[in-house]
Amino acid sequence: MSDQRFDPATLTYNDAGLIPAIAQDATSGEVLMMAWMNADAVARTLATGNVTYWSRSRQAFWIKGETSGNVQELVDFRFDCDSDCLLVVVNQSGPACHTGRQNCFYRAVRGGEVVELEAAP
Repeated sequence: MSDQRFDPATLTYNDAGLIPAIAQDATSGEVLMMAWMNADAVARTLATGNVTYWSRSRQAFWIKGETSGNVQELVDFRFDCDSDCLLVVVNQSGPACHTGRQNCFYRAVRGGEVVELEAAP
């Protein structure tokens, strides 16, 4: 165990000041979604325990579940070996995808064809 304090500025952000964040269900291990964070979203997530992303389309913070009720409660916060990708392990309440599906990765390519793995609700 290290006594080194984490500083969000030590992560590697892209030219837009963003870093990809992959959300994974703490219980099942299922990959739920991918979204973007900036340094402030990282800090807010760590301070509150409510996963907060940066919406590129709205140019605003987006607390997962704030309007839908499908909250992501932070269980563990990890970053990769290059410090340029995040893994947020969460307790997910309700579906993670805005389509109402459990996760955003409901499509696959099988035999050259796109296959829906989970039908729309």
